[in-house]
Amino acid sequence: MATSTKLAYAHIVKEPGYCGGKAAIGATRIRVNNVVWLHKEGRSPQQSLETYPDLTLGQVHAALAYYYDHKDEIETELAEDEGAAERYERERAEDLARRTSK
Repeated sequence: MATSTKLAYAHIVKEPGYCGGKAAIGATRIRVNNVVWLHKEGRSPQQSLETYPDLTLGQVHAALAYYYDHKDEIETELAEDEGAAERYERERAEDLARRTSK
């Protein structure tokens, strides 16, 4: 008899209407991809607490566990966020150029 199992992650919430439907640490509105970004920048879980002092070490580790089990999902989110930041900077520069050329 085959059964389907849904992995549950302590501390992690992923539901429509909460953080844009992206995986986040419950009751904090800190997305998993925020913690992963710090991790990819070389920060240890303990150092991540300096950026997010309201988190517990368990919450940081839960975010990293979710990432390693859903790497494609989180990597896509990180790429989208990077693209959005680049678009914002480009549009900001274009707007500034328009205003100063008048």
